[in-house]
Amino acid sequence: MRLLLTICLLLLVPPCITTAQQREKPSRRQVKDAERLLTERGYWTGPVDGVFDAGSRAALIAFQKWEGRERNGKLTLGEIEAIRASQGPRAREDGYAHVEVDIDRQVLLIVNEDSGVRVLPVSTGNDKPFPSDGQTSIAYTPRGRFVVYDKSYGWEDGALGSVYYANYITGGVAIHGYLSVPTKPASHGCIRIPMFAAREVSKQLMLGTIVLVYDKVSFV
Repeated sequence: MRLLLTICLLLLVPPCITTAQQREKPSRRQVKDAERLLTERGYWTGPVDGVFDAGSRAALIAFQKWEGRERNGKLTLGEIEAIRASQGPRAREDGYAHVEVDIDRQVLLIVNEDSGVRVLPVSTGNDKPFPSDGQTSIAYTPRGRFVVYDKSYGWEDGALGSVYYANYITGGVAIHGYLSVPTKPASHGCIRIPMFAAREVSKQLMLGTIVLVYDKVSFV
């Protein structure tokens, strides 16, 4: 009787990823499959080649941020199954090419005219005070509807550090590549993006590109 009950339970309960499998390091084939899945859902991975590089990790972190998962950048069999079950991000506005920055999720979406997206993880202002030009400022990323009004190419040195391929949207706030893009807000107000994508992002963010920056309480 006990054996029959066990067999019935096995038939009713779907297979799941065990804790050991969640920790297991994926094979190159599985990494490539994860990259393909992430790319299909709109996350910017870089080459789909089975090598878990900076682009792959950035895409995974963007996925973890969007889905509200632990932002650890670790690819496991459990994460691959979660990617497979996901639907992919959607922009707040559609029908025209623009950029969106979701402050709560800490991601940036490049949206095309067909509403397709390419998603990157970002790090925005940490809302902490910092000294600047003899005064105290707050590291705040402004919310609203902006346009790219100025650009720099390659490295640009400033009082608060060096930025890579900066795309200015208001005041001194820019979307730019940076050597460090933590999984939480950490900038002085700018929108940091991973270095591997900075040059290509700059090509796509032409002067006049509309940029929406919002959080859960702001309506752009």
